[in-house]
Amino acid sequence: MKNETYLDFCFIRKETAGEFSKEIRGMFATLFKGQRLHWYLEARVDRGLEIVIAEVKGMSQWTSEREAAEYLDEHACQSFWEMLQGYRFQIYPATEGCATCGQR
Repeated sequence: MKNETYLDFCFIRKETAGEFSKEIRGMFATLFKGQRLHWYLEARVDRGLEIVIAEVKGMSQWTSEREAAEYLDEHACQSFWEMLQGYRFQIYPATEGCATCGQR
């Protein structure tokens, strides 16, 4: 069963070629292949640093924030971890029945 997923990331690196958001998109395409996730990136340069704020939303197989973190720990490349400066995960597991009473 798929679960509602919200992942927020902040990536920072020293200003280089300027293709930072493209690089992040490529990492996400590999990491989240097979998941029903969509990402939205906001990129800027400030004080010689390239910054990308990424918001990932959709449906995933993970049932908890811990599962999502473990997946990333196993599958993300080294450069992902070097550029990652912060993250926040929220996973809302699907429940059987209706959201109001859980019976139907």
